[in-house]
Amino acid sequence: MKNILEFLEKTAPLYGEKTAFADEEQSLSFADLLKMSRAGGSELIKRGLCNEPVVVFMKKAPQTICALFSVIYAGCCYVPMDIGMPLHRIRMILKKLSPRAIVCDETSKETAAELGYGDRVIDCGELFSAQTDENALAAVRSSSIDTDPVYIVFTSGSTGTPKGVTACHRSLIDYANALCPVIGAAGDSVFAMQVPLYVDACMKEILSVIKCGSTAYLMQQSLFMSPLKVLAFLNRHRINTVCWVASALTLVSGLGAFDEGRPEYLRTVCFGSEVFPVKQLKLWQKAAPEARFINLYGPTEATGMSFYYVVDREFDETEPIPVGRPFDNTGFFLLREDNTQASEGETGEICIRGTAVTLGYYDDAEKTASAFVQNPLNSHYPEIIYRTGDLGRINERGELVFVSRKDNQIKSMGHRVELGEIEACACMAEGVESACCLFDKQKKKLLLYYMGTADEKTVRAYLIKELERYMIPSKLFRMDTLPMLPNGKTDRNSLMEKYNGRNI
Repeated sequence: MKNILEFLEKTAPLYGEKTAFADEEQSLSFADLLKMSRAGGSELIKRGLCNEPVVVFMKKAPQTICALFSVIYAGCCYVPMDIGMPLHRIRMILKKLSPRAIVCDETSKETAAELGYGDRVIDCGELFSAQTDENALAAVRSSSIDTDPVYIVFTSGSTGTPKGVTACHRSLIDYANALCPVIGAAGDSVFAMQVPLYVDACMKEILSVIKCGSTAYLMQQSLFMSPLKVLAFLNRHRINTVCWVASALTLVSGLGAFDEGRPEYLRTVCFGSEVFPVKQLKLWQKAAPEARFINLYGPTEATGMSFYYVVDREFDETEPIPVGRPFDNTGFFLLREDNTQASEGETGEICIRGTAVTLGYYDDAEKTASAFVQNPLNSHYPEIIYRTGDLGRINERGELVFVSRKDNQIKSMGHRVELGEIEACACMAEGVESACCLFDKQKKKLLLYYMGTADEKTVRAYLIKELERYMIPSKLFRMDTLPMLPNGKTDRNSLMEKYNGRNI
C-alpha cells in the first residue's frame, strides 16, 4: 500500500450509501465521497497542477473533506485553511506558499480576492461537478510513491511565524494501521469531530472513516458555548466515539452539564493535546460508565498521536495520567541536555523515531535542521528523529509520563518552575475545574487564570498550603470559562493579552 486513498477505494464499495461525513446541513455517503473526490482530482490535473501545494480554503464541512481528497487524487498536497483563522495568519501562510491554486467555497472567495489571490481561486463546485478522467488519475497514481507529501499543516512557532509541517503517505498509512485498533474504530463507530480541519488532529476521524467504514459528524466550535448543546448533539447523532482535546472535555464536565444529562451512547473517549485533570476524568467516567478512556499524546511533527494509554486503574488527583506506550512502528527515547540517554525514572526530552516522523517544515531548512536531527545515540547510519521539546519520564510500570514543555519551565526566585505543575495543583482545589498558568517575563510574575466557582482568596490559600513559596502566582483571576482556540486548546496568548490590558 502506498497511498492513503487506497483505504477509501476499499471501503467505498463495501459501504456505498452509508454516511461517511455529515454535519447539520450536509451528509456525504462513501459513494459520494469517492465520486466527488475523483472528479475533483481529475479537474485539478486538467488545470495542470502537479506535485505542488494546493490550498483548500473552506469552512468546516463534509464537502471540504472531498476537496482535500481531490487534491491528493491530483498528486498534490493539500494545505487546509479556514475563514475562522486570524487574517494575519492566513496572509503569512499564503505568502509562504505562493500557491497556484486556492480551492474556495462561498465563505472564502471574497477574502481570497481581497488578499490578492482572486485569480487563483477554484470554486469547489467546479471540482465536484467535473468529469472524472480515469486515465489521468491512473497516470498520477502509477508515478506516486509512499513518501510523497499528503498535506502541509501550519502550526504556530515560538516566534509567532507559522511552520508548515509536511506529512507523507507512509506516515499516515502506518498511523491509521496503528491508531484504529487502539481506539476500536470499526464500521459501527460514530465519531463527533471537535477540531477544525486545518489541524492534524482531524486525521483521527478522517482515517478511521476511510479505513474502517466509520461515520463522523462534524461539530462547529459554537456548540461549545453551551455544554448542554454538546450533550444534545452527542445523543442526537448517537455518538459512541470522541477524540477531543482535554480542554473541550473539561468545558463540558466543568460547567456542570452532567447535572442535567449524560452522553448515552459513548463507548470510547480519547483525550489529548493537553493535560486532562483527574478530577475531570472522574466526572466523565461517572457520566459514561461503560466507556473506555484513552490518553493520546503526540506532536504534529510525528503525524499526530504517537503514544496511547488505556485507563486501567484509579488515579489520585495528585497523579499524572500516563501517556503510556508508543504506537506500533513508532520508537522513542528520552535525552538529557548533553544528548545522552536518560536513566530509568529520570526526566528527559521525548524524542521520536520511525515512519511517524514527518518530512519536516515546508521551505524552512533551518527550523527543520534544528528539530529533525540525526539520532545522537546512533553514529552508524543516517537516522532522523524528531526532538519534541516535551519532557517526560518512565514510571515504575514502564509507562511514559508527560512532565512538561521545555519552554514551560521558567525561573522564579532563582528556582526552576514548571507551569504545568502549578496548573495541576490548582485543579485539585475545590471549586476549580481548569487552570492556566502564565509567566510575565518582564515583571517576573507568575499568573494564574482558572475556571470554577471558588473565589481567588480560597484558591490562593490552597496553593500556599500545597506549593513552595516561589511557585505561588502573584495574581489569580477567576473566569466563567477559559478562552479556547478553534482546536479546543486553551488560548494562552489571549489570556496574556487580557493580563497586559489590565496594566497591572
